[in-house]
Amino acid sequence: MNGKHATISDLVRVHACPVRYCYERNDPIAESDRYAVCKQLSYHLGKALEPEAIWGEVVAVCPAVDPAMREFLDLCITACTKTAWKPAVQTDVTVTSQKQGMAGMIDRIDASGAFSIVRASGAMPMGTYAADRLRVAAIAFCLEEMTGKEVEGGFVEYLPDGISRYHAVQPRDRRQVIAALHKLREIQSGAMPQHPLNAPCNRCKFKEKCESSVGRRLSELL
Repeated sequence: MNGKHATISDLVRVHACPVRYCYERNDPIAESDRYAVCKQLSYHLGKALEPEAIWGEVVAVCPAVDPAMREFLDLCITACTKTAWKPAVQTDVTVTSQKQGMAGMIDRIDASGAFSIVRASGAMPMGTYAADRLRVAAIAFCLEEMTGKEVEGGFVEYLPDGISRYHAVQPRDRRQVIAALHKLREIQSGAMPQHPLNAPCNRCKFKEKCESSVGRRLSELL
């Protein structure tokens, strides 16, 4: 991809529903209070978790955070104390792939070199969400290009449940990353994509607009 790299977060949004991405791509993305809490907590994993100190950092980073999130932090800490976490030796590491034209960020890397991404959602009973599998695969693409070594997978840390799940990247995950990149290029060229069969249309605020967009160029709709 020429020019600006695609972000992994954009690829996830395109994969979920390329039509909704079209309508929202120029809107600012606000970080949720839940994520702000989980992200700050992640810096302390593998160490003693001190609620007041962590909450102070959350407020310093996000002064407008809902005070009710203090209780959410306590719940996350209680859940996380049940897991033996490895402390990070690096945090917020930017990764890029020149070949694929994408970039993203790793939340945590431990002493063994294993990487993790932090999520503010609860975990599934088993496995990881499709969006998280795509995130891990995209990061693997980037790390393999940067290090010259094969990356088998990475961890997804669902902090509200105190769960860390390893996802071994599968060929289908890599195919989905490449497909999302192709779809994003099409959107950037002005094409209006079709929504996927499993798109969450009933919960989408663009449902009526989407239904009237079939066969039309993106420039006609924006």
